Amino acid sequence: MAPDPNSASGSGTKDEASVKVPAKDPKKKDDKKDEDLSEEDLALKQQLELYVERVQDPDPGLQKVALESMRTEIRTSTSSMTSVPKPLKFLRPHYGTLKAYYETMLDSDLKKYMADILSVLALTMSAEGERESLKYRLLGSEGDIGSWGHEYVRNLAGEIAQEYAKRQTDEASIDDLMELVQEIVAFHMKHNAEPEAVDLLMEVEDLDLLVEHVDATNFKRTCLYLTSAAKYLPGPDDMLVLDIAYMIYLKFEEFPNALQIALFLDNMQYVKQIFTSCDDLLRKKQFCYILARHGITLELDDDMVPDDDDRYALQDIVNNVKLSEGYLTLARDIEVMEPKSPEDIYKAHLLDGRASAGASVDSARQNLAATFVNAFVNAGFGQDKLMTVPSDASSGGSSGNWLFKNKEHGKMSAAASLGMILLWDVDSGLAQIDKYFHSTDNHVIAGALLGVGIVNCGIRNDCDPALALLSEYVGREDACIRIGAIMGLGISYAGTQNDQIRHKLSTILNDAKSPLDVIAFSAISLGLIYVGSCNEEVAQAIIFALMDRSESELGEPLTRLIPLGLGLLYLGKQESVEATAEVSKTFNEKIRKYCDMTLLSCAYAGTGNVLKVQNLLGHCAQHHEKGEAYQGPAVLGIAMVAMAEELGLEMAIRSLEHLLQYGEQNIRRAVPLALGLLCISNPKVNVMDTLSRLSHDTDSEVAMAAVISLGLIGSGTNNARIAGMLRNLSSYYYKDANLLFCVRIAQGLVHMGKGLLTLNPYHSDRFLLSPTALAGVVTTLFACLDMKAVIVGKYHYVLYFLVLAMQPRMLLTVDENLKPLSVPVRVGQAVDVVGQAGRPKTITGFQTHSTPVLLAAGDRAELATEKSDILL
Repeated sequence: MAPDPNSASGSGTKDEASVKVPAKDPKKKDDKKDEDLSEEDLALKQQLELYVERVQDPDPGLQKVALESMRTEIRTSTSSMTSVPKPLKFLRPHYGTLKAYYETMLDSDLKKYMADILSVLALTMSAEGERESLKYRLLGSEGDIGSWGHEYVRNLAGEIAQEYAKRQTDEASIDDLMELVQEIVAFHMKHNAEPEAVDLLMEVEDLDLLVEHVDATNFKRTCLYLTSAAKYLPGPDDMLVLDIAYMIYLKFEEFPNALQIALFLDNMQYVKQIFTSCDDLLRKKQFCYILARHGITLELDDDMVPDDDDRYALQDIVNNVKLSEGYLTLARDIEVMEPKSPEDIYKAHLLDGRASAGASVDSARQNLAATFVNAFVNAGFGQDKLMTVPSDASSGGSSGNWLFKNKEHGKMSAAASLGMILLWDVDSGLAQIDKYFHSTDNHVIAGALLGVGIVNCGIRNDCDPALALLSEYVGREDACIRIGAIMGLGISYAGTQNDQIRHKLSTILNDAKSPLDVIAFSAISLGLIYVGSCNEEVAQAIIFALMDRSESELGEPLTRLIPLGLGLLYLGKQESVEATAEVSKTFNEKIRKYCDMTLLSCAYAGTGNVLKVQNLLGHCAQHHEKGEAYQGPAVLGIAMVAMAEELGLEMAIRSLEHLLQYGEQNIRRAVPLALGLLCISNPKVNVMDTLSRLSHDTDSEVAMAAVISLGLIGSGTNNARIAGMLRNLSSYYYKDANLLFCVRIAQGLVHMGKGLLTLNPYHSDRFLLSPTALAGVVTTLFACLDMKAVIVGKYHYVLYFLVLAMQPRMLLTVDENLKPLSVPVRVGQAVDVVGQAGRPKTITGFQTHSTPVLLAAGDRAELATEKSDILL
């Protein structure tokens, strides 16, 4: 008779858990294998060898007992993480014997039992690529897969992936595999291994199965993994994965997260579905705040919000009408309402004597710089010390004086700066800007028109004041006034796809008499208004405008803004750009490659597409006799594509370092701007040091770009280190008017909104990219590719395009009546918890504050009360 299996297996298990056999030298181990084993192990080994013999016995009864004993041994064996379970180790020499015997067995339950055991043994013994574990599993009994342990299930999942790929190429049936996949996914989902379940389903291209397996306990972790994995998947898999995440969120009524995914996919049907699926008015208000932050234009209809009064209230939130109010609430809470003058920012008293002595060298230029600094620093506060008239002064007061301290086109920027100071406050802003419309100076009128556009930036209004005021000036004679009106329309209606403006601006593009600069700004404004829309009519209008340019005009720096207008239409839309890219190959060779690079950069912006980054790097690596203009957009393109996620961002920074060392001069001029885009409003120390080094470069254009980029990476952070660098640069460049101008602009950017604003186009935990914000930043950077002609020349007002990306970096909590409500929240560095077991903390090093609070780059906040935490 066969020995009693229970007693043997019991003792084996117990001893395995307690006895630690010292590890020996492997060579000796082979020679004296049996002598090295403890008595219990030796007994177990002999026991198992006996089972192997018994399995081959002709008596089915004996076979069955031996197989069950072996099965019990394997299942109950315990092992440390680093070693193979003892039964598997001792059965290793007999694997071949058992396999050979299995082939001779007749079909019966015993044969299936045997297959189960062989499947487990194959875990450690089968040759690489043989997939024997899976083979015997499919031949075995239909038992519970999890009883053999996690490691076995994971190994099977890996083999299924390989087998599936092979069967797909052979076009064989996969039904038996899919049954096994069902079991494995169910097992993983029960045992908190959601990422492994998702990975397996991705391999077998059947993610839909996931929806039925998630439950209320694990759906959040599953969706977090799905959304994070989507960044690293090639298209169209990434969209498919996000679709599944959206369906899961919807199933569990996690509407805000579903809305974020809908916005990421740019799917308006999904957005409407979320509104119709949710009945809670307060949650709908939250959706509207998310839409407003994303900068999206959405008309709510009866299906989405049935009640008229509610719909008007919600539409106001989407239209950002309350943005100014919330921002000023934050400013009062943090006590920064006091207006600041440019001198407060320059802090010249901290420097030695020579810098202050140089201030009078180029007074008009210095006043222009002060205009910008004043506009950026007091943005949105509604009061300052230069432009807004104090109540005790006469009506002509200080603003008139400051305005006329600027020369010609400087007056345009000065008048427009009033719009920046009154940012988002439409009623008060329009009233204060109105006085400039009666001026006799065309530059002042142009500035007022631009100011109207800036005040309305991101705010939608039923009566469209900007359109009413600006549209009549678009067709004026004076080019300056036309540019003011066109830019104003572009800024105030960015992303709205307004047809009325399209008709107005398209006629300008196709008018042969229009000056080049008017055409360039029309193309940019159309690009902003139809950003990411792939609108064919606009694309055609811009293409024709480019084709009509003469040889001499194509060499002008401003002509290069026209392809950018075309690129903005396809911002982030990937393959949709291909037809237009083909057309661009027919352009004049002077602009052809420039247009090609611009379209590619814009179309793949924010996608993280590695192949496109390689392609762009390839273009940057080419050396030409004389610098080629198209390499500038290629360098910026690397940053635009790679800014999608942290890993790509770090790699792009390293690649840009190489370009600095080996690239031609025109590439070196673009690298600082690309670094500025990658770390916008997020001053990383390594990037800060690189830019600081470049700001002393012998090539003044490289130095200017580096200085502006220092301002961009520190924008709205009040970063003391950057502020110190810029102060030292202002003393270093006190004789160079152009560079000093750039230093001043950068100082204004660092202290933008007194530290309450950000230019980062990413929001909602770096998940969503606001297309209008990115468009504003990219337009400014493209203009900076030719600093001397544009920024330091007479088109400095291009800097106002940055207003599209300006957003308060605040967390403001409101009650059901939308009145500010102070709530304790924990603010700390966000921690990546994707795929971690349990419920790890999502923030580290937090402090508890009462709202409203400021969130720096990489910060996350959660409610400090007992209620569930919210994503911000």
